[in-house]
Amino acid sequence: MNQCRLRSLARIRRSLTLGLRGTDQHVLARQALRTIQTTSQRRGVHDLDSFANGCSAAYIEGLYNKWKRNPSSVDESWNELFSSNDWSSPKRSPLQVSHSRKYRRPPVERIAVKARSGERTASGGASAAPAAPPSDWKNIDDHHVIQAIIRAYQSRGHLAADLDPLGIVGPKKRTSVDGTQRHAAREVLRQHFSYIFNDLNTVFKLPSSTMIGGDQEFLSLKEILDRLERIYCGHIGVEYMQITSLTKTNWLRDRFEKPGGLDLTKEEKKLILERLTRSTGFENFLAKKFSSEKRFGLEGCDIMIPAIKEVVDRATDHGVESILIGMAHRGRLNVLANICRKPISDILSQFHGLQATDSGSGDVKYHLGVFQERLNRQTNRMVRITVVANPSHLEHVNPVLLGKARAEMFQRGDTCGSTVMPIIIHGDASFSGQGVVYESMHLSDLPNYTTYGTIHIVSNNQVGFTTDPRFSRSSRYCTDVAKVVNAPILHVNADDPEACIQCARIAIDYRTRFKKDVVIDIVGYRRNGHNEADEPMFTQPLMYQRIKKLKPCLQLYADKLIKEGVVTDSEFKAMVSSYEKICEDAWAKSKTIKTIKYSSWIDSPWPGFFEGRDRLKLCPTGISTDTLKTIGNMFSTPPPPEHKFETHKGILRILAQRTQMVQDKVADWSLGEAFAFGSLLKEGIHVRLSGQDVERGTFSHRHHVLHHQSEDKVVYNSLDHLYPDQAPYSVSNSSLSECAVLGFEHGYSMASPNALVMWEGQFGDFCNTAQCIIDTFIASGETKWVRQSGVVMLLPHSMEGMGPEHSSGRIERFLQMSDDDPDVYPDTCDADFVARQLMNVNWIVTNLSTPANLFHCLRRQVKMGFRKPLINFSPKSLLRHPLARSPFKDFNECSCFQRIIPDKGPAGKQPDCVQKLVFCSGKVYYDLVKERDDHEQVETVALVRVEQVRRLPTRHLFLFMITMIGRILQLCPFPYDLISQQLELYPKAELLWAQEEHKNMGAWSYVQPRFDTALLKNENESRCVSYHGRPPSASPATGNKVQHYNEYKALITSIFGELTPENKKRIEDRIKKQQAKAKADAQSKPSTKPPAAPPKGGSSPPPGKGESGGKKRSDSSPSASIAPTGPAPRKPLISLPSRPPRGGKQRSGSAPAPNLVDEDSAARNREPDASAYDGASPSAWKRSGSAPAPSVVPRASASRSPSRKSPSPSHDGISPSTRQESLSKKKSGSAPAPTPTSRGPFRTAPSNTEFIKRRPAKDYGSRNETQSTPGESELDPTKPQP
Repeated sequence: MNQCRLRSLARIRRSLTLGLRGTDQHVLARQALRTIQTTSQRRGVHDLDSFANGCSAAYIEGLYNKWKRNPSSVDESWNELFSSNDWSSPKRSPLQVSHSRKYRRPPVERIAVKARSGERTASGGASAAPAAPPSDWKNIDDHHVIQAIIRAYQSRGHLAADLDPLGIVGPKKRTSVDGTQRHAAREVLRQHFSYIFNDLNTVFKLPSSTMIGGDQEFLSLKEILDRLERIYCGHIGVEYMQITSLTKTNWLRDRFEKPGGLDLTKEEKKLILERLTRSTGFENFLAKKFSSEKRFGLEGCDIMIPAIKEVVDRATDHGVESILIGMAHRGRLNVLANICRKPISDILSQFHGLQATDSGSGDVKYHLGVFQERLNRQTNRMVRITVVANPSHLEHVNPVLLGKARAEMFQRGDTCGSTVMPIIIHGDASFSGQGVVYESMHLSDLPNYTTYGTIHIVSNNQVGFTTDPRFSRSSRYCTDVAKVVNAPILHVNADDPEACIQCARIAIDYRTRFKKDVVIDIVGYRRNGHNEADEPMFTQPLMYQRIKKLKPCLQLYADKLIKEGVVTDSEFKAMVSSYEKICEDAWAKSKTIKTIKYSSWIDSPWPGFFEGRDRLKLCPTGISTDTLKTIGNMFSTPPPPEHKFETHKGILRILAQRTQMVQDKVADWSLGEAFAFGSLLKEGIHVRLSGQDVERGTFSHRHHVLHHQSEDKVVYNSLDHLYPDQAPYSVSNSSLSECAVLGFEHGYSMASPNALVMWEGQFGDFCNTAQCIIDTFIASGETKWVRQSGVVMLLPHSMEGMGPEHSSGRIERFLQMSDDDPDVYPDTCDADFVARQLMNVNWIVTNLSTPANLFHCLRRQVKMGFRKPLINFSPKSLLRHPLARSPFKDFNECSCFQRIIPDKGPAGKQPDCVQKLVFCSGKVYYDLVKERDDHEQVETVALVRVEQVRRLPTRHLFLFMITMIGRILQLCPFPYDLISQQLELYPKAELLWAQEEHKNMGAWSYVQPRFDTALLKNENESRCVSYHGRPPSASPATGNKVQHYNEYKALITSIFGELTPENKKRIEDRIKKQQAKAKADAQSKPSTKPPAAPPKGGSSPPPGKGESGGKKRSDSSPSASIAPTGPAPRKPLISLPSRPPRGGKQRSGSAPAPNLVDEDSAARNREPDASAYDGASPSAWKRSGSAPAPSVVPRASASRSPSRKSPSPSHDGISPSTRQESLSKKKSGSAPAPTPTSRGPFRTAPSNTEFIKRRPAKDYGSRNETQSTPGESELDPTKPQP
């Protein structure tokens, strides 16, 4: 053998020997046996080598002692080693690598390395493979096999664990050579399975990857296998090797593998028996008293109650003060009785069918929640325990509970989950089958949604109603979904109480240490059927044959403890009889209870919230102008220079436009929303906004969170810097989930009555996937569980040609679930009618159309003396609509929310001349206004918008009674009083309801019977309200642009009729004048390239660039198909002067007024309430009526979207004869000329190309002219006149 290699091996063995004598074990653990290549010629493989006879320290030390006595008594190589000078101080330290890299690679690998280095033999090929170095490779391989076996038990031992108390599912035991039966099979040990049948007395050194030895470093193979079997293949099967954190896996390994770590004292065992007695005794008592009643008992998984109590005990010992429990129906009554300590008499009274003394519908007893604050006798600390009420949709309580826990953490200032802890109890079939589980689990590590660890307990009865697990899931375990968040999963046999308690301890300690989720899977069975009246033998005959023969867990454990001498038989019987007496006394007391109160089962009480509050008082919602300016200036200002924040140029333009609006004292939608948020923050109200893309806004209108353009994770939120003592503002982009996130925010609002909690859908249509949360929690939660919530849902909604999944927020569904009676006319003479109407309805549904009403609506949510969910169908195209703006005076202290906005134009001044009274709600109002102007029917058609929130003060009623352009903005509750006033004001008008939705959708089915009720109130009334909108359809909207426009045209024609030749000529003449003026202005003041920060007057960005940085927007952007918004989209849809007939029967009153007026007179007649309520200048209204109605053209493109042409008719004013010329010059005939390549809903030219025909001052009187340009376009708004 090569002497160099021989010496190298000798040095390694020498170092090992010295290391075993006392050198650093960590250094020795990294040493590996490795040969060193030399350039000397290789010799034969039969060299004398005595190293192969052993490598243990005892062997080498024996050789050394023998050499000291007689150097010639040992082999020559050992003599050379022991006599060398570097024996005590080796010159060459061995290479330090892992022990796991044993010498297995063939020599050819080293040849390949040398070949890559350029070494070749004389013949040009690779050199010959070296011989394997002499050593005890068998022993080394054996150690590696042992290490692999240990790892196999750690990773796959749960596959062989004895988890099923019925013995139906589980591994078969195999007998080893020593006669011991072991669970581990080939699926666990795999290729090493045969090794366990070798010599079991062989001693091995334990690797550092296991703790089974405790203080021992060496164990025999038999002892190693026995300990691994007890730990990993007993009644506990632990899955933790999927966790990527070495710290967590080592911690769990230490808790499970350390000898004696799972042992319990006699007192602890006695306590488990006592608690198990109570758990089983309660179920037995109910079964005896109510044998045929549904109660969804816990028999077969009784140990869950002691396990939860153990979690509560250790959690309170760790400092937890509030524990929230969410669960389905099975075992709920037992949890209420033994965990929360709800009086058993109150629980039993629910079985007696008693009358409730308070309002509401109530719920079945196994859905009820409870709120208890009690003393924990084990830790002598107070703890608050809440069980959240839950419908039969088993797992949908999960996100609600998490949101409630998060809110409590915020209120307590708990930033790490040390005082609040959620526990969720699952069923095995629902945990693996319901998608909300996955959605909820994925919230666990999101910064604004985490609860810093949740204890998940699965009551696994191995059957889902009547479905076997093999048919209800594809995974081996029902808990496999928890692996997505690296949660440890502890499977435990429900018939081993001590193992269950140990798992509970480890779970709560893990959560306390790492603030992460952990799962306990208690594998038991269901002694009865799905409910107590169900026959399980129909579908699981073999299973229930075994169950009938199986003793209850209580009896099994009692027999075990009696055998161990922990308790005596008499002591156990005394425990049972003692609890039976408690139940009998409660039974006797329950018979004396004659009535029940739903409020006694409330799970979210608000101590002190209702004290001193007048629930019927509606507080003012307006704020001072100084506050508006402060918030507006901060909201429109870039980050301070000291922040060194690099802001996107498009954002700077948007901020400049906001600054101009603040100077002009008008607000668009985003500014009105910011006013609401900022004013509440100033008053100490926490504001939380959550949902997909809410930081920027789906339609790029909000921009609350600004992102640094050159540094990652650097953001700026101006609303966080309004006032030094303001409340926190939380705006969070959520995961791509509606169900879990909406449930989370609903739960958050349940625990935070003094916060404004909002969830915004990316589109209103997407609330479909959260329908269960809406139906069973938000809509009916107060009625069923006396539980109020002030959660706000913002659902973008309008028919703008964006297809069936991006158009409708399903108004009809929310209105259908409203519980106000359509056939009862309320007492409108009551001084508190409005507040009482709001308090008695289950929720509030609004379809707002002005920023001021949005402002008052949001502030009202926290100003009322009670809480109601608010469902607001927020706009899309109105976010930047030039007329959807409000002056500052609509936000001040003298302002309030308007339930309806009547017509304030000529129709309101001459009600006897009005031929049609059109009620509408939402965005369609702006379409109707434009079309009414085009048809010159401003004196004969009155429009009423209904958006009720609160009653107006008496001093304002006359002002609105003479106003007739109105909208219904809040649909529920229905504003009967104001509607009746409008009906009386126009006694001769034909009554119409106009909506953009289909007839079987929208608000029509809700408002029709209520209109009839209001009309029947007047005995002399013989009119009825007719429907004008899209025909019935199964789809919410069409995805075809042409069809969308045809539907829109049919709607307009049914109300206003066709345009007359006079209408068309008037429109064409005015457009020509406007374009001539625009052309002259453009020549006199050519536009310049806009700077990074636009000047005060505003300048347009390069064509195709807008607020989103010039990128083409996706399906979620309004620019693709916003209807009716800007002038540009309407261009290809106009065909004049010969306009094709619209078809359809002409209705009475659709013809123009008999006496046509000149242009100036028409301008005066078209004056609506815009300056008073919308913030748009009269010139904008003039422009809005200057264009003819669009017509269908053969070709369709993105710019011809009917969704975009609808608005443009209202605000365009471009002659069809000059369309192509206008396009070629990249100008539009509307006031702000848009660029043809613009992708935003409103893209305008610089202010120097603006052509606005202003009315003479004498026509306005003292009216102020407000801004009329599109919201957040490149053209800054015009200043109001003094």
